[in-house]
Amino acid sequence: MIHNISDVPNPLRTHRLLVVDDEPTVRDVVSRYLQRDGYEVRVAVDGPDARQSLADFRPDLVVLDIMLPGDSGLEILREIRQRGDLPVILLTARAEESDRLAGLELGADDYVVKPFSSRELTARVRSVLRRSTPRAALEELSFDGLTIDSARHEALVDGTTVELTAREFDLLLFLASSPGQVFSRGQLLEQVWESSTDWQDPATVTVHIRRLRQKIEVDPHNPRWVTTVWGVGYRFES
Repeated sequence: MIHNISDVPNPLRTHRLLVVDDEPTVRDVVSRYLQRDGYEVRVAVDGPDARQSLADFRPDLVVLDIMLPGDSGLEILREIRQRGDLPVILLTARAEESDRLAGLELGADDYVVKPFSSRELTARVRSVLRRSTPRAALEELSFDGLTIDSARHEALVDGTTVELTAREFDLLLFLASSPGQVFSRGQLLEQVWESSTDWQDPATVTVHIRRLRQKIEVDPHNPRWVTTVWGVGYRFES
């Protein structure tokens, strides 16, 4: 069983990272570079090992390979999302596009395609952790029935808290901070993911927009807040 994975990380201590991959070389290289970057790292080789580590290590972020023996990485991700918003970065092979999209649909915060550079992975880890760690109090954005509290890192619809992943929240906050302005998928990758179309598939944005609508919109197919400007991008309606 997976326990206590939605606990807010304490920014005053070293972040704990769990690396789940059945390839010894990948585990060794990834953990070594992350430790060099100052993180406390534990590794797991399969689903049962990952579940045990989630329970007793209580990581702040998981680097999770999709192709695991036995339980797939997607199954582990599904269990994580059923219990909290622990940040997850998927490791995928270049040929696994459908699995990448399935992972994003399940709530993965980001993904890295094998083979990848250590610099790329550590940059993604820093970005996701920065966006998932509560910061000093900032302004609260309030609209008709929607409140976005950046200090508490939460969104409320009609007074009820909506469970968003770190990336979904940051996407909503970015769009809502500039109501009426249209952003292309490339611009959103640059501003929210701190990435580009050279590293990231623009479909990542599409999937996150769809998931965000499912959580904050009364009718996701006829959105009130996050609308599509066909041929251009997306806009937040105040």
